[in-house]
Amino acid sequence: MKVLVIDVGTSGVRAGVFDASGAARHTQHRTVLPSSPAPGLVELDPVALADAVVQVAQAALLAAGPVDGVGIANQRATTVVWDRASGEPVGPGIGWQDLRTVGTCLTLQGEGIRVAPNASATKLAWLLDQADPDRRRDLCFGTVDTWVAHVLSGGALHVTDPTNAGVTGLLARGGQGWDEQVLQALRIPPAVLPEVVDSSGALGQARALPGAPPICGMAGDQQASLVGQGCTRPGLAKITFGTGGMLDCCVGEQRPGDAVRGAAGTFPIIAWRRRGRTVWGAEAIMLSAGTCVEWLRDDLGLLASAAESEAVAARCDDSGDVWFVPALLGLGTPVWDFGARGTVLGITRGTGRPQLVRAVLQGVAHRGVDLVEAAESDTGLHFATLRIDGGMAANAVFVQELADALGRPVEVAPVVEATSLGAAYLAGMALGMWADEDDVAAAWRPGQVVPPRLDDQARAARRDRWLEARSRAEQTIPELSALDF
Repeated sequence: MKVLVIDVGTSGVRAGVFDASGAARHTQHRTVLPSSPAPGLVELDPVALADAVVQVAQAALLAAGPVDGVGIANQRATTVVWDRASGEPVGPGIGWQDLRTVGTCLTLQGEGIRVAPNASATKLAWLLDQADPDRRRDLCFGTVDTWVAHVLSGGALHVTDPTNAGVTGLLARGGQGWDEQVLQALRIPPAVLPEVVDSSGALGQARALPGAPPICGMAGDQQASLVGQGCTRPGLAKITFGTGGMLDCCVGEQRPGDAVRGAAGTFPIIAWRRRGRTVWGAEAIMLSAGTCVEWLRDDLGLLASAAESEAVAARCDDSGDVWFVPALLGLGTPVWDFGARGTVLGITRGTGRPQLVRAVLQGVAHRGVDLVEAAESDTGLHFATLRIDGGMAANAVFVQELADALGRPVEVAPVVEATSLGAAYLAGMALGMWADEDDVAAAWRPGQVVPPRLDDQARAARRDRWLEARSRAEQTIPELSALDF
């Protein structure tokens, strides 16, 4: 049996065919970049995205032949609105990074409604205000998964799954149904919203593809990566180190706490839903990870490529007591300080290019430990090991710094991007390729296991030094530090 996975990221669309071994074959990719018409605005062209989805899917099927099902993985919270009858978008897609509705979020906060600007809720209201101020048109709202399912099904499907619905800011706290208070506050007609279906299960035919295979799995990118790394049992966690960093862990069938955000700065999420059974997780967020290496490359000119950071950092055994705090966009979990700023401490006349590059990798590693500690605090779980994927997972110096800072083994995913594999698992469970979540967990085989090298005393001393540096990075811009979503 084989499944086709369509994985829509922030900068492009990827398609690949997976067999029961979990191996990806016949991978295709098309670049679809967002635009920024003004500072703080991020938009995409839904029609161009739809065309790319069909192109890569058809190209993969042409190479691989017929498949038994289709899985979808996607960037979360990006918002699209289209006319139900014509299927035509009524405006641009609004990217998850877009900040045009910050003022609306602050106004809602004053009314006791907490919605973050990266969530879909206020983006949807903005699009409706532009296209349908009187709320009389028959329109459809969707995140990227919903739009892709609509395109592939020839307009027959208007669905989302709980992993995506849960980060729209519109889902009721218990994970069942939409939040009437938020809908009323933003004047969002319930008819605009998609049906919430299981993350794994037959949804409808992909009529836009040869053979019209069934769409039978969908999940937001971080939850798909969680499943893709076999974290389908409580107490298993992964971090995806991309432009930013996202820790997700599996908690079980009980929601972790009642708050929108835990005391240690993590968020309850729905990890997936299958056969009507909801599995919960927790998520911790690092705003700057790989972007710090890009800063070294693009702005400081210290690296010819991001990959070169490994070789340059390896020229020294440690950072020479130079400490870098990766707060280029503020701090996320556990501090949530939007006014924090990137900080470098401990520079001497002897500090060179290798020490600075290594300090940056070390700083991102310590932010990874921040996420682990916060997730353990908010969930009461302990992660014996940490699984990682994303571009930085290919950097051996970084992975060793992470293991040393954490004091536990780090398991590197056998593929750089586990997101597509997770969508394959969700679709495959619906088809019987994998029996259940335990079968998926048993399939996990790390590409590499990196143990820590430091003893507890040395690790604790380094950790204290870094936490001191982090505290000095906080509240650099007090006005932004006062904001809390």
